[in-house]
Amino acid sequence: MGISRHATAHWSGDLKSGGGSISTPQSGLMADTVYGFNTRFGDKKGTSPEELIAAAHAGCFTMALSNALAEAGHVAEAVDTRAEVDLSMEGGPNLSAIRLMTKAKVPGIDKAKFMAIAEDAKVNCPVSKALSSVPISLEATLLS
Repeated sequence: MGISRHATAHWSGDLKSGGGSISTPQSGLMADTVYGFNTRFGDKKGTSPEELIAAAHAGCFTMALSNALAEAGHVAEAVDTRAEVDLSMEGGPNLSAIRLMTKAKVPGIDKAKFMAIAEDAKVNCPVSKALSSVPISLEATLLS
């Protein structure tokens, strides 16, 4: 049996004037975190589904890359990843692009091997697999 996690969402009202909250009761990280039209499309403080997907993807990819590097005999000193998720309104709302930008300090590895491992992690981390219908790009930098 695999691992199961959950989150909850609540919403009241219509799309533009309504609002909601998202919680992650297992971890307690988010408790009634605000989300709504203005947190998604405006500048009101709160979260959005795209931000949560970006956080999940950055975390999953970073763990997958770190693990793959270690399995190849190159334990990373540090891996830092930014994930950007684009929401397009063209043809109806849809996720149109994801960009992963990672920087890693990995002693004793050459750039070509690092890039190959990073590309494999991009394709094979569980979140990338779940989001495979969205174009995912990777910019990977090996720090000295």
